[in-house]
Amino acid sequence: MAKEIKFSLLYRDMWQSSGKYVPRVDQLVQIAPVIVDMGCFARIETNGGAFEQVNLLYGENPNTAVRQWTKAFNDAGIQTHMLERALNGLRMYPVPADVRQLMPKVKKAQGVDIMRSFCGLNDHRNLELSVKYAKEAGMISQAALSITHSAIHTVEYFMQIVDKLVEYGADEIALKDMAGVGRPVALGKLVKEIKTKYPHIIVQYHGHSGPGFSVASMLEVAKNGVDYIDVAMEPLSWGMVHPDVITIQAMLREAGFLVPDINMEAYMEARHLTQTFIDDFLGYFINDKNKIMTSLLVGCGLPGGMMGSMMADLTGMHGAINMALKQNNKPEVTLDNLLVQLFQEVEYVWPKLGYPPLVTPFSQYVKNIALMNIFALAKGEKRFSTIDKDSWNMILGKTGNLPGPLAPEIIELAKEKGMEFYTANPQDAFPNALDTYRKEMIDNNWDFGQDDEELFELAMHDRQYRDYKSGIAKKRFEEELQRAKDEAQVVVAAPVVTKEEAEKKVLNYISEKYPNAKPVVAPVGGTILWEVDYEKSTPPAPGKKYKENDVIAIIQTYYGNVEVPVLNAGKLIDSRVPQGGRVRKGDIIAWVE
Repeated sequence: MAKEIKFSLLYRDMWQSSGKYVPRVDQLVQIAPVIVDMGCFARIETNGGAFEQVNLLYGENPNTAVRQWTKAFNDAGIQTHMLERALNGLRMYPVPADVRQLMPKVKKAQGVDIMRSFCGLNDHRNLELSVKYAKEAGMISQAALSITHSAIHTVEYFMQIVDKLVEYGADEIALKDMAGVGRPVALGKLVKEIKTKYPHIIVQYHGHSGPGFSVASMLEVAKNGVDYIDVAMEPLSWGMVHPDVITIQAMLREAGFLVPDINMEAYMEARHLTQTFIDDFLGYFINDKNKIMTSLLVGCGLPGGMMGSMMADLTGMHGAINMALKQNNKPEVTLDNLLVQLFQEVEYVWPKLGYPPLVTPFSQYVKNIALMNIFALAKGEKRFSTIDKDSWNMILGKTGNLPGPLAPEIIELAKEKGMEFYTANPQDAFPNALDTYRKEMIDNNWDFGQDDEELFELAMHDRQYRDYKSGIAKKRFEEELQRAKDEAQVVVAAPVVTKEEAEKKVLNYISEKYPNAKPVVAPVGGTILWEVDYEKSTPPAPGKKYKENDVIAIIQTYYGNVEVPVLNAGKLIDSRVPQGGRVRKGDIIAWVE
């Protein structure tokens, strides 16, 4: 009898791998019954990752979104699954254990069946509680391996992790090939090892299209016993996303597997609706380069899911890097050249940082270090001159054990800075916090919601939740959307001077008038606070003097306030962002000479 392969539609990840936002709840509810009518999906990825944060950024309630979005699939008997980051839960930094424990209880009550849990470092200690808490809540625990390719990441390496995950009680294993760089034959061998040793374990494969391996990988894992394969659909398939269900169905059927039929009338309707969501507003936040596959990812291994944010970072840093190059009598670079440089720099620094699998948040950390290295080299400084706090936590072991050894130069740098390496269980460093958030809910007279779901959102995304409750989030999103629309109108009008050309003229003017000026660059994206009082403060006046490493501003991000230091002593020439203005990572916010 032919082996049956079932499909899961990644409707959340399709969007996250394409751009910044996902559809609103009203749009999701509109397309859900059409996806059901397609008749080919046994599972739908409905939430997790950045899904809840995006809803909060809209100024909308993510709990309402999850409940309404999952309902049509629950009613149709289609399983729903979410993605969570183990120690980091649904955010980019560690979560207290009691908040992690509440999450599957809330998500199960909201209609989510499966909790896919991954640790970006493949540290099984971080996954143990995810497995335990999912099963306690009555969810299916699907523990994921973060797949990458290196001399360290062998079949034997991954099987040692699988052994621990099965010991903890995981019901299923996912191969999360987040960059699509897993080699097909090796992945096939890994699936065969899992199914041979643990025949009762369900195995699901997830692979991005980016470097071009994933279609071959899907065939190999199918031949070796995989049960489910994650797929996408037009107009958001391929590129940095995932292969389309039509192609994978045809390939597997011809290879003799039992696969479901696709209701093509419903597929075309779902395709049409997705395009209308893009045309409505989501397209303003989708980078066209994310629609293209590139074999350059074979070397650097960056994941498809971060391409949207990475291109935004590159765009923001482009002007500052070119200004530094010009000041050092070096040729300027195009954005495309900068992209290639970043890929090469990631490939260079990755082994030195202990081969962390390049998946959220560790892909962002490695990318940030690589990007700041490029900036440092453009200024004539040494690599690793600037490493952010979160990246240091990864290096020091505070988020889990790195797969490989650190380079001696990184260890020496940590010692020079007086930093200590951490060897205990990462969860132990983050004490329980729900009681604090309960008190905040009570003090503000906020409704705890069904099954404590509002308490959960505050505890998981406290800053964004407060902004949602105050109305600031909706106001910011509306302003951001209007700016995006205005910029699109400027492009359509084909002005004599483009936005990029105007920015370059400003950089050239500063460079010529103040040849020794150094840019102060935003280390993260967020809201500029020249002083903490959001309403009353103004940027500092030109002429103000700063010593090296003085704090010139604070950037308010979704995870806290990040100080912006002045890296070169001098006086302020100009500030470029108003109080409360939004900046991207790499934007120049001021010049100091």
